[in-house]
Amino acid sequence: MKETETTRKCIVSGKTLDKGSLLRFCVTPGGEVIPDFKKKLPGKGVYVTNSKTVLAKAIETNVFAKSLKKKVRPAAGLLTMTENLLRHNALGAVSLSRKAGSLVCGLDKVLEAVKKGKAAFVLEAKDAGNDGHQRIMLVSKDMDVFQLFETEELDRTLNKENTVHAAFLKSEMAEMARRELRRLADFLDA
Repeated sequence: MKETETTRKCIVSGKTLDKGSLLRFCVTPGGEVIPDFKKKLPGKGVYVTNSKTVLAKAIETNVFAKSLKKKVRPAAGLLTMTENLLRHNALGAVSLSRKAGSLVCGLDKVLEAVKKGKAAFVLEAKDAGNDGHQRIMLVSKDMDVFQLFETEELDRTLNKENTVHAAFLKSEMAEMARRELRRLADFLDA
């Protein structure tokens, strides 16, 4: 596949992929490789498949230097920094969805939204009880169900208490949130 405006080559695997499946990195004036997901930093960007395992390999072998053809080094804690940025972006999308009115919380409301066909997808806390999880899985069938955060993280983000289940109502906002959550899930191989 030839590179186009929407595709780039992973510097680790050599595969040409859609930009949405890749993470962009660039080099600081000090020669450190850092994430540049918003494509705002100056300089040439390099792309790595959106996977923690692939990024770890890129850091270990410093394939960045070979790809950029100059002496660079991954920033200290690049793997953790990348995961934290993806988490931040995903939680930000969850918060925006709540503010836009595109999110319902609580098991009963989520089940109702899913049954009525109003839900685009579901976000469930990783520490959700098995009974609630089973009920969600029973009605959600082919729907995405993300389990990426603990209840405490969702509580802080949504400024609520005991947020275990949330449904994103069908909307453009929900699709934006799905992209950010999918990006984090893919990175974590979840």
